[in-house]
Amino acid sequence: MQCVVLAAGEGKRMRPLTARRPKVMLPIANRPMMEHLIVAARDAGITDFTFVVGYFEREIRNHFGDGSSLGVNIAYVTQRHQLGTADALRATAGMIDDRFLLLNGDMILKSDDIKKLCRMDAPCVGIHETDHPQDYGVVTVEGNRITGLEEKSEEPKSNLINAGAYLFDPGVFDLLAGIKVSGRGEFELTDALETYINEGKLRAYSLAYWLDVGQPWDLLDANEGLLSSICHERHGTVEDGCTVPETVSIGKGTVVRAGTYIEGACVIGENCVIGPHAYIRGSTAIGDNCHIGHATELKNSIVMSGTKIPHFNYIGDSIVGSNCNFGAGTKVANLRHDSGSVKVCGKTTGRRKFGAIIGDDVLFGINCSVNVGSLVGSGTRVAPHSLVEGCVEDNSIIR
Repeated sequence: MQCVVLAAGEGKRMRPLTARRPKVMLPIANRPMMEHLIVAARDAGITDFTFVVGYFEREIRNHFGDGSSLGVNIAYVTQRHQLGTADALRATAGMIDDRFLLLNGDMILKSDDIKKLCRMDAPCVGIHETDHPQDYGVVTVEGNRITGLEEKSEEPKSNLINAGAYLFDPGVFDLLAGIKVSGRGEFELTDALETYINEGKLRAYSLAYWLDVGQPWDLLDANEGLLSSICHERHGTVEDGCTVPETVSIGKGTVVRAGTYIEGACVIGENCVIGPHAYIRGSTAIGDNCHIGHATELKNSIVMSGTKIPHFNYIGDSIVGSNCNFGAGTKVANLRHDSGSVKVCGKTTGRRKFGAIIGDDVLFGINCSVNVGSLVGSGTRVAPHSLVEGCVEDNSIIR
């Protein structure tokens, strides 16, 4: 069976983390989120993939190549202008000749669910139960058939949502040809689904596991979940005098220096220098070519490749982009004094502990303080002894 993966969008809600990469390439447990999806589909028996790419497509092409590193075959088609899901699928029309799976690239599924979805009769939509359906497209179901679709609503008709996983046959392309531009200026796949619903043909499959990464702070939940379930491997060097449990993965060329204490499930990439005397707490992922140095503490955070956090720093419950540098003594707060839910740019994270979202290539001087719930745009420069808070746009200078 073939599988089409939609990966052309930017993911604007993930800014500034998507300023230089598409959303599907954001790392979770040191792998792009889309790689977790492809591996699950591969383990379900799928070997032929077509990626619909667009925004920063070179990042996807360079990472996945022809798929041989994952034991699959990957073809690419470019959606030049992001004009909706129906337009993206329509771009693959000449490449599909049988029943196929269609997956949004920004979610995580389990291989068992993918296997079962592939055994269903097409057309079929993967659905999932959620306690906040107002954030998604909602479906209503009778038996195993979908009877209605509803876009985001303050008063949703059910707690079942369209999870972005579909089983189609080539007949769907005939429907796509007749779809017109919606009020949002896009060609919507839901218009084709409505036709199937009106004909009584659209089936539902309830996914046992589904993880959506819609907001930057969702990366932390996904990271924690995947780190607790992956197989951990150790390839680097751990000096005497370190505490490193078996739940920690260490990449090739990485050195963990004396006095470093690591706890919980963590992953450290290749060619990193950790310590001496660093403290890394559970659910932390550190990318390749990073330096986490003396008397630095990290907790429940994602640190992307090439970032240096070299001495007397604290970062908790945060996402840090690539090629950042933290001056000595710079710290990120992660808890409000009233213990209330942290907000970022006016949006509630639903988290009592959350630090900051920091884009790529952000440079901090010494002894800076980053307040809880801050968002710091890519390319920002922060002078020594500065307070950073609120929403900071890309390429800002803070004095």
